[in-house]
Amino acid sequence: MASKELVLAMWVLIGVYALFILWLVGRGLRRTQNLAEYALGSFGFSPLAVGLSLAASMTSAATFIINPGFIAMYGWSGVLSLAIALPAAALVSLVILTKGFRQQGQAVKALTLAQWIGSRYQSRGFALFFAFLSLLLITFIVLICVGLTAILSQSLNLPALPVLIGLVGFVFGYMMFGGANAMVYTNMVQAILMIVVAVILLGSGYEHFRGGIVGFWEKLRAIDPQLVKWQNAQSPLFRDFFEIIVCQIVVGVAIVCQPHILTKSLLLKGERDVNRYLWVAVSVEILFFWVVFVGLYARLQFPDLTVGGTALKMDSIMSVYVVQEFSVYVGLLVVMGLIAAGLSTLEGLIQSLSTTITVDIFKNGLGLFNARGRLWGMSEVWFNRLVIIVLGVVSVYLSYQQILSPNLSVGIFAQNGVYAYFSAAFVPVLFGTFLRQVPLSVPVAASVAAVAVHFSVYYGHLTPYTQPPVANPGVASALAILSALGVGIFTYWATYRSDTSSLDFRKANVNS
Repeated sequence: MASKELVLAMWVLIGVYALFILWLVGRGLRRTQNLAEYALGSFGFSPLAVGLSLAASMTSAATFIINPGFIAMYGWSGVLSLAIALPAAALVSLVILTKGFRQQGQAVKALTLAQWIGSRYQSRGFALFFAFLSLLLITFIVLICVGLTAILSQSLNLPALPVLIGLVGFVFGYMMFGGANAMVYTNMVQAILMIVVAVILLGSGYEHFRGGIVGFWEKLRAIDPQLVKWQNAQSPLFRDFFEIIVCQIVVGVAIVCQPHILTKSLLLKGERDVNRYLWVAVSVEILFFWVVFVGLYARLQFPDLTVGGTALKMDSIMSVYVVQEFSVYVGLLVVMGLIAAGLSTLEGLIQSLSTTITVDIFKNGLGLFNARGRLWGMSEVWFNRLVIIVLGVVSVYLSYQQILSPNLSVGIFAQNGVYAYFSAAFVPVLFGTFLRQVPLSVPVAASVAAVAVHFSVYYGHLTPYTQPPVANPGVASALAILSALGVGIFTYWATYRSDTSSLDFRKANVNS
């Protein structure tokens, strides 16, 4: 239970923060006249602002609130997986893919990842396929809503449902109007707050190191020897080298193929800004990814993972740690940083997913807008706002179900959906960025293979790592990505050989 002083101070701070956000949204709304400006903005954003925005939106409630719970339960093996293997692969992939993706995106004036893919391969049907596949990103929205609800309900001593409804109503409400013009600046402010809070959180366990690193390790070993091993045979996610390192590297390489990540580079003014943008984003991201280490501090504070005789749910471990560890004023700052971590990604997902549904499904894919750019009497901008309302209702329903009965953690639910999406997107983005002539059959075959393999492995329990009660979505995704890459390379090679053989045959006929 939070103290009365913390509850009162939280209400005051939330009110001030909300007014500040609304001011930024109003500022952005005045410059948002159409859906293109909603998606990409109309300001000339600096690389510093966009880099911080990317760092904030790439890091979410998963990193700051949910994933530390995995570390608290399973120890060092989780740190190796979530703070070292995955970030290393993801950040290298981000740097490599960004420049090529931006050049293609500028050429085709893409507003969404689905539109980029459709334009790159000259296929409206393929763009529509990815637009529908983007609906899987709702699972990530659910994860963030659950994480933010956990931290707010703990800090305000309120039941989960009213907090969830108020949170979704506020965030989805202001995202109906602000778009990229507001989001870049809200993300920048959130990123600065997150940097401060990340440092506070990582320093919060300094007393555990009075005996040095060895002493810290021995404290964890005394609780459970599995916590200090590089692999944890008792966990459903970090059992061996394949699960901890190999799968996370494969997933990390592909994880940047999400619309709220790759499309950030399209907000830059020119090519000369790209390097500075990436330097800022990568530097800050390294700090953010290491916040999961705080899960070890939480385990030392709650050795048996209970408070007052009540067992802690994995998704609430970080929230309870923050409320109990810090004084009122420091606790306020930390809670606001955790909220910022969730809002930064949530805003990007709402913006990218609503634009995808409006543009790539209803307008370009199904062709339901009339010649005047209206559907059901609404312009694109107003229809997009209707889409956001529907997304909000669906998010409340799914989030509350995950609060009531998660399968270990809402993180598993979100990974299953999000991982399936970027597993399918990886080959089209990779080949479309670095290869010039790519037949449509190549990315289509690869994407279909990725979706089929991911869900077959996960729901068919086809490996030892995906057995009930908790299947590891990371393994299903890694196998899907590798399968898609294999299918893509083979299809590309077979098509190239076929074209070469046809050309040789025609030459032979001409010579004869």
